[in-house]
Amino acid sequence: MTIDATQFKQAMRLWASGVTVLTTNSPAHGMQGMTVSAFSSVSADPALILCCLNTDTDTGEGIDMSQCFAVNVLQAHQQNVSNQFAGGCSHEERFASNPWHTAVTGAPLLSESLMSLDCKLVEKVRAGSHWILIGEVLHCESREGEPLLYFNANYRQLAD
Repeated sequence: MTIDATQFKQAMRLWASGVTVLTTNSPAHGMQGMTVSAFSSVSADPALILCCLNTDTDTGEGIDMSQCFAVNVLQAHQQNVSNQFAGGCSHEERFASNPWHTAVTGAPLLSESLMSLDCKLVEKVRAGSHWILIGEVLHCESREGEPLLYFNANYRQLAD
């Protein structure tokens, strides 16, 4: 017996997670990015991570073309960045208002994020309404700061 989608979403709101911005750059679509909370490490050797994104997203199409993406873990003070990449403005505006650079793959790394992982796409698996992307980390950058967290439909910060 399968549970109702609304019931499942209500339950999953109670899972606290970090907030990331997934980015890519493809010839046909240019720079694209979206806020993603479904992110995890998979393996240390080789360094592999996974992200999940809805099959309807245009960023997913860009990743298909470029075969690369970056995961940018946001800092506690970057709620506005999360909101922008969650659909608050166009892809062009998102990148124009946030400093970025590239490393190995050409995917944009957000220069003020807590951490950025530059990845080549290794595998893409469809699971229900989402794609599971597995990426091999080719480059990583870390900065000082605290993570932006999301819990029960609200942004949160670590307590001291």
